[in-house]
Amino acid sequence: MTEKTTLVLWDVDQTLVDYSGTGHAWYGQALTSVLGVELAHVPAFPGRTERSITVELLEAHGVDWTEEHVERMFAELITIATAARPDLPSLGRALPGAPQVLAALAERAEVVQSLVTGNLVELADCKLAAFDLLPHVDLEVGGYGSVSADRHELVAAATRAAQAKYGAVFAPRSVVVIGDTPHDVAAAHHHGAVGVAVATGRYSVEELVACGADVVLTDLTDTDAVVATLLRTT
Repeated sequence: MTEKTTLVLWDVDQTLVDYSGTGHAWYGQALTSVLGVELAHVPAFPGRTERSITVELLEAHGVDWTEEHVERMFAELITIATAARPDLPSLGRALPGAPQVLAALAERAEVVQSLVTGNLVELADCKLAAFDLLPHVDLEVGGYGSVSADRHELVAAATRAAQAKYGAVFAPRSVVVIGDTPHDVAAAHHHGAVGVAVATGRYSVEELVACGADVVLTDLTDTDAVVATLLRTT
C-alpha cells in the first residue's frame, strides 16, 4: 500500500459548495424550536465554527448559554439539515471545478482528503452528499465545528485523526488547508501548515493575499493547475 504523505483539508461552504442563506434560515428555525425565540441577530458566518456561532447567537438573544443549550441547538440543526436532504440539490450548488479537483486528488494514492469546516459533521455530510462529493473525502478524520470556537483546533483534530487512522506522520508542511477566508489561512499557519485560499466567497484575491495565504486561487476550475499547485506546496 502506498504511504500517505499529504493531508488535504477542505473547508466546505463557499469553497466546495454554495448554500447562501441556508445557515441563516437553519439557525432561525433551530433557535425558535429549541428556545422559542425569534431570530433577531444574525452572526457573521464566514470562517466561523458552529460552536462559535451558536454561543454568540444565544448570548445575543439574552440566553445564559450552557453546554446543554449548545448541544440542543446542534441536535436541532442536524434534524433540520437531515429533513432538508431531498431539497439540498436545489438549495445550493457545487462550486465550479470542486467535483473535478476532489476526484483528481482521490486518484493520488499518497493523498488523504478530509475536511476542516465550521460545520457539524452531519451538516457537512448533507451538504456534500447533495452533489456526490462524499466519496472523495474521509469524514472520519475531519475537524468539525462542534470541537471548538477556535478554528485552529479543528486543524489539529483532523491531523491527529488522520495520523491515527493511516499510521502516517503528516509533517506540518505536508498538511494543506484550503478555504475561502482569512480564518482558514490563520488556522493553517497556527500549526505551520500550508494555507491555500480560494476567492470564491466574500473575500477578494487581494484580501486573501494580504492575510498571508501561501497560495491564492481565483477558483477551482482548472483541475490540473489546482492539483499541481496543491501538491507542489507540500
